[in-house]
Amino acid sequence: MKKLLAGHECETNEEGFLEDAEIWNQDIARALAQELDIAPLTDEHLRVLAWLREQHAAGVAMTLRKVGNSGVTDIKSFYALFPGKPLKFASKIAGLPKPVGCI
Repeated sequence: MKKLLAGHECETNEEGFLEDAEIWNQDIARALAQELDIAPLTDEHLRVLAWLREQHAAGVAMTLRKVGNSGVTDIKSFYALFPGKPLKFASKIAGLPKPVGCI
């Protein structure tokens, strides 16, 4: 389905995840974060999102444990940055597919 995010027409799946991670930019991230009531995005949010994108590009399947061991953030801070469903929400805001194992 098509969705207008930060002035960009984006293809999303039924849960609102971007179909093409390559169109992602920080403006789209801010729009997605606002939809999830995670706004404004701070530098700390952006560092985590950049790390997630790097890991995805390298083919690494993401888990909460990997995020906690990343050195970018710890689990407690990750939950504070992306409350509720941190890995799912952070992946969505980062323009990545929904992680395997996320409900």
